Amino acid sequence: MSAIKSFIKTTLLGGMLVVLPLVILILVFTWLFEFIVDKIRPITDIILETTKMQEFAASGLALLLIILCFFLVGLVVQTKIGKFLFEYFEKSFFSKIPLYNIIKETTIQLVSSNKTLFKHVALVKLYGNDTRLTAFVTEIHTDGSYTVFVPSGPAPTAGFIYHLKKESVELVNYPVERAMKTIFSFGAGSKELLNRTISN
Repeated sequence: MSAIKSFIKTTLLGGMLVVLPLVILILVFTWLFEFIVDKIRPITDIILETTKMQEFAASGLALLLIILCFFLVGLVVQTKIGKFLFEYFEKSFFSKIPLYNIIKETTIQLVSSNKTLFKHVALVKLYGNDTRLTAFVTEIHTDGSYTVFVPSGPAPTAGFIYHLKKESVELVNYPVERAMKTIFSFGAGSKELLNRTISN
């Protein structure tokens, strides 16, 4: 009887591990598609009024036109004149718009492969004892102190920002992506991370 229960439990959990990620992925893509379609609605309506396309095709064409627009703007700013004009307008006007610089930096961090938000993985002491927390260094200051982000597992996008003295931070020679996986998995796989601290 126990063997049957174990078989049913294992099979059910195995099925859930296969199906649930796919369902969640479909829901995320559905939400993302509906969000994009809603935002490009004005362009879609113009296409619908001037052509005999179905709404789905018109939405796809509108999205394609927006992507093409991004490409053309990127092409222009690659030229000397385009780069000069963009830098001039950015310095004279765009940078004076509230939140422009913050939004720009955030966008760069999200889409650029050459820049990373986290400079190092670290273990930090916050409570004056031997308890250490997994953290990601976001800034290293001239006085040797650190600004770190301590994620809240298993959701690494939530957490807290701390400004710590050098002695409270142990840098770890460990890839950020792999350290992030330990956050997703409630700390599982942290053994190697804990053994790879380096001098700071």
